[in-house]
Amino acid sequence: MQSPETVVDGTDAPSDRPRTVIDVRSLGPPEPLKNTLEKLVELPDETVLVQRNDRVPQFLFPKLEDRGYAYETVEDGEASEDSEGRSPVSNRTQSGDEVVTVIWRP
Repeated sequence: MQSPETVVDGTDAPSDRPRTVIDVRSLGPPEPLKNTLEKLVELPDETVLVQRNDRVPQFLFPKLEDRGYAYETVEDGEASEDSEGRSPVSNRTQSGDEVVTVIWRP
């Protein structure tokens, strides 16, 4: 997996905004969802949040949409889902793989 910074640069997220990374790879459900939503509340609207996870956060997507966030999820260097619903996603990655979800206010 590329570095989170490189992944963000390959998405539609604004490149001129500050970024914050949250690593939830070691947490079991529902903690990644909870921690990510709590972090979004704490951050200024212009900040891009980068979530590092060991699975596609499929239950996070509708909550982001309900709150007006755009997002793009990258698995193994390839986009697997975005806020416009492009491309199907799998829930769990292969052992040791990482999923990066980039979240921002449009």
